[in-house]
Amino acid sequence: MKRIASSQVFTELILEVFRLNGRLLSIGDALTRPLGQTSARWQVLGALVEGGRTVADIGRRMGLTRQSVQRTADLLEADGLLSYADNPAHQRAKLAMLTPRGRTTLDALTTRRIEWANRIATRLARNDLQHAVDALQQVRQAVDTSEMPVRMTKRARFSGTGRGTVLRAKRRSSS
Repeated sequence: MKRIASSQVFTELILEVFRLNGRLLSIGDALTRPLGQTSARWQVLGALVEGGRTVADIGRRMGLTRQSVQRTADLLEADGLLSYADNPAHQRAKLAMLTPRGRTTLDALTTRRIEWANRIATRLARNDLQHAVDALQQVRQAVDTSEMPVRMTKRARFSGTGRGTVLRAKRRSSS
């Protein structure tokens, strides 16, 4: 297949976003560690700042799987940082809600994030940051409206074993 010029730049963007994401998760873990938290826990707590949400809603909002959010939410519940409440819109999907202790923890995490973000922001121009936000939003929207390159089907099969295992999936036809 012939590659268009901007696809190489898009690939470079993807790789840079992956590198940045890794660094942000590491920094998030360092920011949250003194409070006994992790970046994953912080993401779930932060998704509840505006009120209760279902685990599936949190996953969609944060780009995470429902299962990973459920595991994290259950750990947060065990630590008394969130609780589950009945959801008037859905009988089975409970609402995850911050507890007072969860709100206090999130407030402390927010203070630490603001202090760190202020230090980083002094090194960058506000307009450059806004352009980066706008560009990333446009890329996310383009990705959200594109077809997945590989459709996983019941026919998908694993070949090989161990580290070299490859998942073979039926490719979507272009017709």
